[in-house]
Amino acid sequence: MQKKTLIVPVVLVVVALFASACSSSLAALPALPANPSNTELVEVEAPDAGQPASLAAQSPVEPGLLAAYENTLTEIYDQVSPSVVNIRVIGGDHPVIFSPDQLPPLPESPEQPEMQLPPNSSLGSGFVWSNDGFIITNNHVIAGADEIEVTFANGSVVNAEVIGTDPDSDLAVIKVDLPQEDLVPIQLASSVPRVGQLAIAIGNPFGLEGTMTVGIVSALGRSIPASDGFAAGPVYSIPNVIQTDAPINPGNSGGVLLNAAGELIGVTTAIESPVRANAGIGFVIPTSIVERVVPELIENGSFAHPFLGITGISLLPDLAEAMDLDRDQRGAMVSSLVPDGPADKAGLQGSDSESNIDGASMGVGGDVIIAINGEPVQDMDDLIAYLSAYTVVDQEVTLLVLRDGAEQEILVTLEARPEQEIQASHPVVPGFPQAPAEGRAWLGISGIPMNPEIAGEMELDKDQAGILILEVQADSPAEAAGLLGGDEEVTIDGETVFIGGDVITGVDGDDVTDVPSLAAYFQEVGAGEQVTLTVLRGGELLTIDVVLGERQ
Repeated sequence: MQKKTLIVPVVLVVVALFASACSSSLAALPALPANPSNTELVEVEAPDAGQPASLAAQSPVEPGLLAAYENTLTEIYDQVSPSVVNIRVIGGDHPVIFSPDQLPPLPESPEQPEMQLPPNSSLGSGFVWSNDGFIITNNHVIAGADEIEVTFANGSVVNAEVIGTDPDSDLAVIKVDLPQEDLVPIQLASSVPRVGQLAIAIGNPFGLEGTMTVGIVSALGRSIPASDGFAAGPVYSIPNVIQTDAPINPGNSGGVLLNAAGELIGVTTAIESPVRANAGIGFVIPTSIVERVVPELIENGSFAHPFLGITGISLLPDLAEAMDLDRDQRGAMVSSLVPDGPADKAGLQGSDSESNIDGASMGVGGDVIIAINGEPVQDMDDLIAYLSAYTVVDQEVTLLVLRDGAEQEILVTLEARPEQEIQASHPVVPGFPQAPAEGRAWLGISGIPMNPEIAGEMELDKDQAGILILEVQADSPAEAAGLLGGDEEVTIDGETVFIGGDVITGVDGDDVTDVPSLAAYFQEVGAGEQVTLTVLRGGELLTIDVVLGERQ
């Protein structure tokens, strides 16, 4: 085999990677010079006679293409950064999205002064929705705020008022009083994002204003918990969430994710990370949800989510086989019904027997929803996504179900999702560091009150009372005492709940039934004091001593 010397630009591999992520934007770039100068000689094997000379036939990629790609990013930044704002939340019992003591060590620089913020404040991101002064952010950024301060890219700082909030989509609208000419609204994407497309995030990670990061859309159709884990019922899911590897960190909440045209494809919301910082998996609320929810928040201050009223589980092969169905059958099996809910009124049927599947007892025999309004339902996520995207309150939908192996159509009139009373002031947002207000006694859990549906999923008595621990925070008093959070994800009427954790039934000999009374008792006892929790674990009652902490 002969050797032949070819001239190959060193930028070839880099540009090839860029082109795969943003081919639509690169196609419009200007023509490049024919003869690159930044090249180096490399030895490559020439193909044998009769073999395709694919390498030899490739035209050298111009180094100017990389410069054009960089220009595209800088142009997007210049275009969009005036629309992105820094939000500072002051006072109140808001969740800590980012606070000064969480800032990682940075190189000393006279151009980067030390951040000075009041101790009871936190930072997040947002963006201009319209030149009427409406700004969009995450609900968890501004929840419970006493005062909201908005900083624009040009350095101007103004106060904002809350216009509307929706915890179940984690979106909120605030408003500033500025002249229309001073506001630059974001441009919404006209096309649906696709996996592999360029994804550009702009926000304020760790309070560092106007930060741009770049990656790709790494997955679509994810579901994440919407609320805080301290509501009076299970936490609802946000469907059709975008996943990206564009670096997102605490403080990015409420910021923007853009496509290669600089258009909004979603609102950065959460990260999945064992270290509470970017690990390459970020979650973004898509514009399809934003466009649906935000106008209602502006007009009415809230958004009414359609409600079916079931507890369900995706039908997988072993479950299908236990119900004498084909192992390939898919759908969403109804486990139980919310009493007097829409599905109950329409005559849907929940599980009526139990079967041992993989060593666990599981309810079987309920209706299996295989389509809604003619659209196939492969699993619970499909059902939740359809209800979220295509239905409204008081709409009648047609469910195609399998009952005892036979298909049957059932008409259901959807109702408004019941409002949940927030029962604690320090929610835990997935992937973001949280902390109680300074000086407060701290246990370090997220939890919800027990109810019959959750008790049934955990094979406990339907009347079991207490607080189910969903998550135990790292380096918390709860973790030090050995308390356990949930380890099994179930879906209850479109709500994601992690079951299997400890159930707190008492404290210092008194019964515990709700989060507020437990929190109030902790504050009465005080930080640094020991309390004895009565805990139900695996069907057995235990007593566990915990020394309450205090976050300085």
